[in-house]
Formats: sequence, structure tokens, C-alpha cells
Amino acid sequence: MSEFLQSDRIVDAKAALDRLRANMRLAILGKDDVIEHLLICLAAGGHVLIEDLPGVGKTTLAYALARSTDCAFSRIQFTSDLLPSDVTGVAIYDETTREFVFKRGPVFANIVLADEINRAPPKTQSALLEAMEEQQVTTDDGTVQLGRPFLVLATQNPIEYEGTYPLPEAQLDRFLVRLRVGYPSREDEWQMLERRLERRADEVELTPVVDAIGLVAMQRAIEAVHVSSSVGRYIVDLVAATRVSPSVQVGASPRGTLALMKLARAKAALGGRDFVVPDDVKAVAVAALAHRLTLRPELWVQRVQGDEVVEECLGSVPTPAASDRAVQRG
Repeated sequence: MSEFLQSDRIVDAKAALDRLRANMRLAILGKDDVIEHLLICLAAGGHVLIEDLPGVGKTTLAYALARSTDCAFSRIQFTSDLLPSDVTGVAIYDETTREFVFKRGPVFANIVLADEINRAPPKTQSALLEAMEEQQVTTDDGTVQLGRPFLVLATQNPIEYEGTYPLPEAQLDRFLVRLRVGYPSREDEWQMLERRLERRADEVELTPVVDAIGLVAMQRAIEAVHVSSSVGRYIVDLVAATRVSPSVQVGASPRGTLALMKLARAKAALGGRDFVVPDDVKAVAVAALAHRLTLRPELWVQRVQGDEVVEECLGSVPTPAASDRAVQRG
């Protein structure tokens, strides 16, 4: 009976993810892989860093997700003069009660868009990253819990460095995945123009298809997805391979191992399965691990990136045998 209920929850989670994916496709053309990774991260309960060139749709992607959900949404434009209290909130003196009252900041939302996060100084970045990690905000009177679900979508521009504060590697590790959008194909870009001409407005109107309760239920359903010992050891070996790669100075931490497992479970649920197969791990490995690697300084000149290192590890670590995959509940 319990297995039936678990499978039923997975079916509901997949249905919710499918609705979100279809809705977001109305605003984002030709980027199904990016949408899928974003939804997988949402189901896994993690945060997303979207790093790409200006104008390719980073903010549009965040808005498409927010408008597809009936959840509280806030946008924070990170600038050099942004203070931590501008993110988390501030205590204001109330003359009527003669007491300080905590006024909540924009971080108190279900989906938070942190636009151009590398524009703000490290102290302000840390305020947001602490909220991401602890899912709470510390005030003069103690701690205030953030609501559920809680997802941070941070964007940054990788080519403009003047007046920016790059996120340290240790803070990049707080993001479950890092995504790149990339330019659309010629046909997708033309369809974008066609749709803009047809609707006669810049904004794409999206109707919410999932509410906050549904998102929380989806995230809880992921916990029912089974990970066999063979697949679990494959995840461990894959992360370990990043630590011994000759291209890497510092490999992925155990936090990366947990992140890879979470994402693989969400990927399985998106496929309608209540068990993880190695292909699920492979599908999310680059997004989960590449930003957690510190490459050797001499490789920066050669433009070697973490994505390439993870791909090499995927090619060198043996995939569990077919017989092991068949016994998914063993």
C-alpha cells in the first residue's frame, strides 16, 4: 500500500512539472533543456545561478517560472550600494507601540529573483546566501523562518567585470545548479519575432498552473524516489573523480555529492519513475558539479571550463552494469 501511495505522489509531481514546462514554453522558445534543468532544481528544493550574456533571456526565464506559479514573487536588483537590510529587512521604530517592528525584506517570498548578483558587495551577497542556506533570517529579536517553497534565481553577466564582485567558489557551492541559456537557433529567433508581432505587446501573459502547496507537495514527493546502492556509489565515484582530475585544484565537495543525488531523483520524477537510473545522474551532472570545481590557474589561459572536466569524468567513471539497474529496489 505504501509503495502505491509513493508512486501516486510521483505521478502527481510529474503532472505538475509537465504543466510548468508547457506553460514556460509559451515564453521561452527552443530552450527545453534549460527549462527542464530549472524545473528539476525547483523539484529538488535548490537554488539556481543563471550565468550568461546580456539579452539572452535570463530574467525572462525567471519571470516565466514565477508567473507559472501562484506564489509570492519578488525581484531584487543588485547594485553596488545595496545593503544587507535591503535584502533581508530592517527593524523600524513604531511610535504608537514604542517598540521596534521588523519590516520584512524582499527575500521573504517563495520565488526570489536576484538580478545581477555580482553587482552587490560581498556583505550583501552573504546576506542572501545565508538565507538560501539556512532558510531563515537573523534579526535583533532572533530568527525569522522563510516560507516554503523558497527558490532563489540569481543571474550574473560573465563578460562585464568592471564594478562587479564575483562570487567566491565557496559561495557558488550554495547554488544547486548553474545554467547557461545561450543564443536561440535561427528558427527559434524568428518564431520569437512572430509571436511578438502577433500579441502586440512585450510581455507574455502566463496563467499560474501550480500553487505553493502543490510545489511543496512536489518537493516532498521527490523523497519517495529510490536510489539503489549501485547508483549511489556511481554518484560517489563521479564526484570523487573530480577531486583527482589533473585539471582541478579543488574538486566537488560532499555537498556536491548530495546535490547530484537530489537532482537525479528530481530528474527521475520528471520521467515518471520512482527510482533513479544512471542516465538521470549523467543528465544533471554538468549542471550540478561544474560550478563547484576550482581549476588550476594555468588552465584559465587555455579556456578550459568546469563543464569539460565533468564531461571527462563522465567518460572515465564506469557506469553501473545493466544487471544492477534492473534491481532498482535492491
